[in-house]
Amino acid sequence: MTTPFPFTSGQVLTAAQMNAITTLPINDQTASYTLVVGDVGKRVIMNVASANTVTVNNSIFAAGDTIFIANKGAGVSTITAGAGVTINSASGLDLVTSQSGQLVALSASSFLFLASDVTATSGVVQVQSTFLGTAFTTTSTSFVDVTGLSVSITPTSASNKVLVLCGAALSAGAGRGYLQLVRNSTDIAKSSGFADTNQTSCASGSDFISQYVGIAFLDNPATTSATTYKFQIKADSGTTTHINSQAGATSQGNVSTITVMEVLP
Repeated sequence: MTTPFPFTSGQVLTAAQMNAITTLPINDQTASYTLVVGDVGKRVIMNVASANTVTVNNSIFAAGDTIFIANKGAGVSTITAGAGVTINSASGLDLVTSQSGQLVALSASSFLFLASDVTATSGVVQVQSTFLGTAFTTTSTSFVDVTGLSVSITPTSASNKVLVLCGAALSAGAGRGYLQLVRNSTDIAKSSGFADTNQTSCASGSDFISQYVGIAFLDNPATTSATTYKFQIKADSGTTTHINSQAGATSQGNVSTITVMEVLP
């Protein structure tokens, strides 16, 4: 039965209604939502496939009002302060799938969010990895993607960082080969302060020997959208750049990998 909440002055409750008080009403939402006064004492359930917000506006609630908020959708639900509103939380304001919390009004404009299922303040949230054991070559003098050497990760919070641990076996012929680590279309691990215009993650000389390039880079993508990390390579004019095979001995092979970890800040 429907819980008779909020109560009104002089209201008489039946035994069944009194028993129903233990069952909080549910306000199920399928898109970003702005809380209203009628949500006091309810469970606001966010069921959204993409990133969404639960907005708290000024002068809607009074001190002591409490709203329960839970996320059962695939998208991260972020508790968002409207104009003139302050929301404090020791565990952050992002709720991933199956996380919940209580929003408590300290005044009409000040709130405390008590996350029920968010306890970690540091650590690894998720790990994605890729492995390439075959050869890739190019004679392009512009950077091209290394086929099979990319990995995608969808951060659960825009405030989280991504630790990239990667390595590639790089070789060049009678010139130089260049390699760069890229997030989507941006090279993120790049040398600087040198006169040569080819500032990249690494360059291989024309010694025909495969050299293994290892990179550890802590990235800040600042997004909850799918993000791709990959290697790109290019060659000097007239030469060939190799991944996993030696320029002078293509029958000899190596391996390359990229591992990305979403970590709490």
